[in-house]
Amino acid sequence: MEPRAADGYFLGDVGFWLERTPVHEAAQRGESLQLQQLIENGACVNQVTVDSITPLHAASLQGQARCVQLLLAAGAQVDARNIDGSTPLCDACASGSIECVKLLLSYGAKVNPPLYTASPLHEACMSGSSECVRLLIDVGANLEAHDCHFGTPLHVACAREHLDCVKMLLKAGANVNAAKLHETALHHAAKVKNVDLIEMLIEFGGNIYARDNRGKKPSDYTWSSSAPAKCLEYYEKTPLTLSQLCRVSLRKATGVRGLEKIAQLDIPPRLIDYLSYN
Repeated sequence: MEPRAADGYFLGDVGFWLERTPVHEAAQRGESLQLQQLIENGACVNQVTVDSITPLHAASLQGQARCVQLLLAAGAQVDARNIDGSTPLCDACASGSIECVKLLLSYGAKVNPPLYTASPLHEACMSGSSECVRLLIDVGANLEAHDCHFGTPLHVACAREHLDCVKMLLKAGANVNAAKLHETALHHAAKVKNVDLIEMLIEFGGNIYARDNRGKKPSDYTWSSSAPAKCLEYYEKTPLTLSQLCRVSLRKATGVRGLEKIAQLDIPPRLIDYLSYN
């Protein structure tokens, strides 16, 4: 028997899949009064579309904080996954809505959901929302979460040239030399030709000699005599400064993530100030 779209649903092995409902539409558009009326009249807040998208996904992706609040209060599943595996928290981070992110976390959303795709921190780095990145780090986001396509959140932030996000990740202790197919964040910085990004990564111990799966160093992705090429050439010929070496060595020796956490150790304040990167 053929599935019948005209009846308002598709019938399959997984059950009944409604098309987008009025709840989805109101949530996406931010029509909070209409959404509230629908909820009061008994509308289901957890109905999914054929793509497993819930109204909470729709509201989160559009940054509709009031609708997110109404849905959560009505019992929306905070960690529901769509067909791509994304949760509403992933979508809220993609929208860059700090209000939605805070609401979802307050209702118990998992900052590190067991996903095989981009994590909430990846999404925040893609959108370039430094506020979301900071909040996720504060509540324990996995800095080394790995996506087979994007790599780590640091890879994503560098590829998108979101310097504020890169700096937050590095200061929190993200592995500057984490590899995706042997490609490091410094390879990404060289590819996007961003000198400020290159210098920042090197300041935090980025390996200028690392080779990717094609056997290329970061400098191999720059044009001869260009500013990025000259920058990498300079660091290849010039040893790291004492502050740079101390910063990298201290992190490796203590195994502590981030200068903020290093500050909790029994280390003279002047040394910590000397090592800080502003």
